[in-house]
Amino acid sequence: MKIRYVLWMSMLAMVLFLSACGSGDANETNNDTNQDERLKIVTSFTIIADLAKEIGGDQVEIHNLVPTGTDPHEYEPLPQDTKKATDADALLYNGLNLEGGADGWFFKMINTVGQKDENVFNMTEGVEPMYIGGTDGHEEEINPHGFIDPMVGIQMAENLRDALIEKRPEEKEYFEKQATAYIERLQEIEQDYAKKIAAIPEKRRILVTSERAFQYMTNRYGLEEAFIWEVDTEENGSKQQITSLVEFVKENEVPVLFVESNVDRRPMQTVSEETGVRIADRPIYSDEIGKPGDEVDTYIKYLTYNIDLIHSELSE
Repeated sequence: MKIRYVLWMSMLAMVLFLSACGSGDANETNNDTNQDERLKIVTSFTIIADLAKEIGGDQVEIHNLVPTGTDPHEYEPLPQDTKKATDADALLYNGLNLEGGADGWFFKMINTVGQKDENVFNMTEGVEPMYIGGTDGHEEEINPHGFIDPMVGIQMAENLRDALIEKRPEEKEYFEKQATAYIERLQEIEQDYAKKIAAIPEKRRILVTSERAFQYMTNRYGLEEAFIWEVDTEENGSKQQITSLVEFVKENEVPVLFVESNVDRRPMQTVSEETGVRIADRPIYSDEIGKPGDEVDTYIKYLTYNIDLIHSELSE
């Protein structure tokens, strides 16, 4: 009896072991299935990727094209980018000419992989474009940096939410919940922009940067803007551009100069030396957010960082 009992217990243990292994395999299969069912999203640059992460949550799989530290205006897609674009359920781009417009690299890639028009979504749909250039022989062009303005960020979040719902209507409630919480945070930041800029003495409400990237934000909140160059060219930081800004800084008693995180500091350093006006200790952000783990690695942090920097530097 004792031998039979030992044999029976051994067989029972083996059955339980095999059942547990089978159960583990089933769970792995379910996880793989759930992962396979996520919406495959391709985003053109870091800020849209972050919006998609916040609003899409665990329902999306994101592949971002232009990484931090790379020019989003003239990107050259990699083989892995074209593969992801081919398989994508939705492709999200900034618009406002950031990706080079209809003839730019983004739509060339779209056409190359044969993506359908209904899978491509403009995140700045409904945003009134602002223009730069138009003088000294330059043709006027759209300023692509709308996302520096938190109100434009709210519009982009709403457009992204709608795009996800269009592609996955059965998850409408989930996407709306995610978007509502995120947009509420953006609305709080927008109110903070209005409050903090209004608190800056009027004579000091002048934002001087290397590039004219902040036009949407300065126009909305009543900051005067000045810059070294208006449109990106191979001659940025020319003697004429620097001389023009030096004159403006002196005439308007500008309190401080700002340099973007992704531009050459030397042209503004020259302006600083010729006017005696210091450069802010920290960079301001324009074209991108930082890499994961950086101080400014989300769009929320990007907006908050910029307004805190502007307020602290321009306030007396």
